[in-house]
Amino acid sequence: MTVLLISDLHLQEERPDLTRAFLHFLQTRAVTAEALYILGDLFEVWVGDDGMTASQRAIAKALQETADAGTRIHLMHGNRDFLIGKRFCRMAGCTLLPDPSVVQLGGENVLLMHGDTLCTRDVQYLRKRGRIRSPLGLFILHHVMPLSKRQALARKLRSESLERTAMKAADIIDVSPEAIPSVMQKYGVRTLIHGHTHRPAIHELQVAGEPARRIVLGDWDARGWALQVDADGFDLASFPIGA
Repeated sequence: MTVLLISDLHLQEERPDLTRAFLHFLQTRAVTAEALYILGDLFEVWVGDDGMTASQRAIAKALQETADAGTRIHLMHGNRDFLIGKRFCRMAGCTLLPDPSVVQLGGENVLLMHGDTLCTRDVQYLRKRGRIRSPLGLFILHHVMPLSKRQALARKLRSESLERTAMKAADIIDVSPEAIPSVMQKYGVRTLIHGHTHRPAIHELQVAGEPARRIVLGDWDARGWALQVDADGFDLASFPIGA
C-alpha cells in the first residue's frame, strides 16, 4: 500500500493556487493512499480553531472526505500552525501526531518530525518557541487571549519571522548536523523524515557506524513536494503548482 508524506504547504488566502493544488492532491493521490502524513505548517498561520476562515473550513471538509474514503490522515503541528486543536481535527477527520513520532513505514521504524527543533544553532528562535509553546503559553493562547489579540500577535510574529530569516546566515536556519545522529540514536531509527527547512533532499549518512538517511520534505510554492512510500521504497518527487 502507498503512504504519502507532505509538509510546509503554508495554505493561505493570498495563495489560492496552493489551496487548489492541495485539493487536487487529495482528490487524485491521497484518496487512494493508505495514509497521509502532514508534517507541519499545513497552514501559513493558525490563530485557533475558533478563528477558522471559510477557506480553512473548506480544506477541513476536503480532508474529511479523503478520510471517509479510507485514508488515515495524521497531522503534526508546525511552527506556524501549532494552535490547531481537537475541533479542527474532528472536522478534518485527522489525528494529531506528536512531534517527534516513530511510525512503521516501508517495513522499518521511521522518525517523523516537523524539523524546527533540529535547528539548534538558531538559539533565539528556540527560546521564543519554548516560551510560546510552554504549558503556560499554550494555556494563555487557548483560553485567555481573545481572538482579535491572537490575530494581531500572529501578524507580528509572521512579520518578525520574515525579517529574521532574511538576516540570518543559511547555516543557522538549517538543521544542525550534530543534532541528526543524536536524535536518531535516541529513537533507535535509521531513517528520519522532516520538513521546515524548505530544502528537499535525501541525505545518506552514518549513524553509530551504520548507514542511515535523512529525508527532507519540500515546501509548496512554484512546485509541490510529496514523499511516496510503497513496495518500491521511498520516492521524493515534486510536481508543478497550477496558476
